[in-house]
Amino acid sequence: MLGGHVSILGGVSLAPERARAVTCDCMQIFSKNQMQWKSKPVDLDEAGLFSANSEEFAIRETVIHDSYLINLASPDKALLKQSREAFLDEMVRAKHLGVRNLIFHPGAHMGAGEQAGLKRISESMNWARSEFGSGDVCMVLEITAGQGSVLGYSFDQLARIISMLDDQKNAGVCFDTCHAYASGYDIKTKDGYENTFDMFDELIGLEYLKAFHVNDSKSDMGSHIDRHEQIGKGRIGLEGFRDLMNDKRFSKLPMVLETPLGEKGYKKELKALRGLIRK
Repeated sequence: MLGGHVSILGGVSLAPERARAVTCDCMQIFSKNQMQWKSKPVDLDEAGLFSANSEEFAIRETVIHDSYLINLASPDKALLKQSREAFLDEMVRAKHLGVRNLIFHPGAHMGAGEQAGLKRISESMNWARSEFGSGDVCMVLEITAGQGSVLGYSFDQLARIISMLDDQKNAGVCFDTCHAYASGYDIKTKDGYENTFDMFDELIGLEYLKAFHVNDSKSDMGSHIDRHEQIGKGRIGLEGFRDLMNDKRFSKLPMVLETPLGEKGYKKELKALRGLIRK
């Protein structure tokens, strides 16, 4: 189930047609302008049209990525409050759009230290769950490259966050190939790929895997530098995605591109990835 992150210019209801035009089976969207704290609530008529268009254009699943402004690990009380309220709003928006999985970067500790940061992320998630209620929306932590003070760059850190949640059933993980590679996980070689997901299963559990971001990496393995590249043009290389494309365990999970050319490059990149799949 391959797709990409598509624009919501003109309204979320236009995204499914835009995704189908570049051969997406699934898609990722922002539910609002990702660089603004506040926005109008989801229009329920627009939400209904979004659902109808998703069916018409055969988009099998949509995931939402939250705003880049949100930092659920912030030691600054005012920013933390603002982040939590904005994250709760993202959950409400996802519910109105009928989207199950809300993907987000765990957060950055900003000098407060990793332990304090991880604890603050889980507390923020617990607060949001308490305010939102159970079910409907799954909070999906994205593995990061670990640049600066950004947290969530290891399976151990993600497992620790999940272990502190009151509602672990409605939490999950998004595996970003660029971020994982940059944080030190060898997904490029066959042995490395197998070891990576054995480790994921042991520390977190494969049942927590909800989505993939499929991106090549401009940076070396273990560099902790977050720089996405077009599929086949980065350090992972096209062949580095063959094992993922043929892993039957993940055949029903959405795999979305977030590569530099965006929608202009998706058709070519999706064709290349589909070409790796064994018939």
